[in-house]
Amino acid sequence: MSRKLILNCDDFGQCRAANEAIMGLLEEGLASSASIMAPAPAFREAAEWCRKMGEGISIGAHLTLTSEFPGWRWGALTGAASLCDSEGFLPPDLDFFEQNADAHDVRRELNAQFRAIREAGVNVTHADNHMGSLYGLATGRSFLPLVLWQCSRRGIPFRLFRSIWEKDAFLASIPNASRTLSKIVAVADLLAVPLPDYLVSHPYLLEEGETYSAFKAMMVAKLYELPAGITETYVHPALPDREMERVIPSWEKRTWEHRLLRDEDFRYALRDADIRLATYRDVAIEQKRSRWQAVRRLPQLFWSK
Repeated sequence: MSRKLILNCDDFGQCRAANEAIMGLLEEGLASSASIMAPAPAFREAAEWCRKMGEGISIGAHLTLTSEFPGWRWGALTGAASLCDSEGFLPPDLDFFEQNADAHDVRRELNAQFRAIREAGVNVTHADNHMGSLYGLATGRSFLPLVLWQCSRRGIPFRLFRSIWEKDAFLASIPNASRTLSKIVAVADLLAVPLPDYLVSHPYLLEEGETYSAFKAMMVAKLYELPAGITETYVHPALPDREMERVIPSWEKRTWEHRLLRDEDFRYALRDADIRLATYRDVAIEQKRSRWQAVRRLPQLFWSK
């Protein structure tokens, strides 16, 4: 199999600095796709650009149930009480969300965000999740079956992964990750929700002593090690901006991610490693699975000792 990479830009619509960076990368073909945040302050600007660009770009719904930056918050579109903190905003952390969110309110909010994106004139090609709030990473309370059902209704892929790449230290370190993943993948197959083969993560925050050169070297090295199939990695590119510097910890890392995708060394590595940029449209075409095969796997996955 060939090696294909989805370079997805998260947090489209979060702020003007992010919007301008992401628009430029997509216009120049340096990124595969972006995921738009319906509750975020700069959503309308991002949606207007998407509408003008039409079907030539791949845009996902960045389903947003958290608002993590003090002094720069946004709320739920539905205003549901179980999704809000004491200040009326979406909660700042995963633990609060997982402990307090009512499943009915989560479903309504996901519907509202999909609807807001559609009514803004954007046809989404996939969906993913801001901060992984639906994955159950903090307390184990996962909303993945709910969001997979939402994607099934709309016939779009979701950001998950069919297998854990053993060289991804973070994903490989999660206890019982492979067995849990197998169950979720079986549900996705049963609902006919396409998934990428792998996900490659990297540290989101700026680490002590980290430099752009070290960051670039790490990302280039990953390109040469990618497994066969369709892999996604995501970035949060942004231009230098005083407001962003004021409210976002590790803001500099975002400017590095923008710089990386424009860096000729990175572009050369993509060509040299024979990696083709892909989108979630490729996932929808190539990663369909038989529902009957999924049904046959369920007893073994869920009821075997």
